[in-house]
Amino acid sequence: MPSYTEENYLKAIYKLAEAQPGTEVSTNSVAEELRTRPASVTDMLRRLGEKELLHYTRYRGVTLTQEGRRLALLTIRKHRLWEVFLVQHLGFNWDEVHDVAEQMEHIDSDLLVRRLDEFLGFPQLDPHGDPIPTADGVLHRPQHRLLSDLRPGEHGRVIAVKNTSAPFLQYLDKVGVNLGTQIEVVDKITFDNSLEIKINNEVKYLVSAEVSRNLLVTD
Repeated sequence: MPSYTEENYLKAIYKLAEAQPGTEVSTNSVAEELRTRPASVTDMLRRLGEKELLHYTRYRGVTLTQEGRRLALLTIRKHRLWEVFLVQHLGFNWDEVHDVAEQMEHIDSDLLVRRLDEFLGFPQLDPHGDPIPTADGVLHRPQHRLLSDLRPGEHGRVIAVKNTSAPFLQYLDKVGVNLGTQIEVVDKITFDNSLEIKINNEVKYLVSAEVSRNLLVTD
């Protein structure tokens, strides 16, 4: 099994590759994601390449091998299952679970993960609406649109958030937005693309373009 640090690298590379499909992940983007020096990233990429967990070409970037992708998805699976457990059974709020799950995702026990999945009722989504990979590494992504893409008069139900930082989630709590919230776009402000929205057919708010780009909705 890869080390704690190696799992973090594989997970980071997977997420960066998902954000820009069809392109190799650069060393600098990995360094930025993990908040470390590019030189340290280069050393780790070489090590992971020697273990055949990724393909690394200097000055071009990196792609995961099939085994590297499998291990990255396993780490993501454990992380998201633990987030569900923390929210549903230990009373954590959705803005409190990420850092705790970051530690718990590195527990090396296939039996524990299977039992945890069964105990939770085989959830498909984590508390932020992100899909939980199956045991064989399959991700079922619900169809969605960005709130920012809705036009005045259109509405949608919030199914996920792109930004899972604590400050953003705390902001959503303050305005009364969570998974399942119904949002109607009342008006789009031309000046800055902010949106006037109605929440659950009642309260009106003006939200920034940045907020609207980080909420995923479905019809």
